Amino acid sequence: MKVIKQIRKNRSFSQAQLARIAGISQSMLSDIENGKVSPTVRVFKKIAKALDVPPIYLLDEEESA
Repeated sequence: MKVIKQIRKNRSFSQAQLARIAGISQSMLSDIENGKVSPTVRVFKKIAKALDVPPIYLLDEEESA
């Protein structure tokens, strides 16, 4: 999900930092950012909380179409 990567970079978080805050592995975050896997609702909410954005904000219209 490109939007997660964009927000993470805008907030100057490394993947390791965001993964630690969200409570997920860095490899999982990398796979999510690169579109290799889709996050579960639970993981999606954890990432949104770690980025301090509403979960709906992470839904990229191009990716969900």
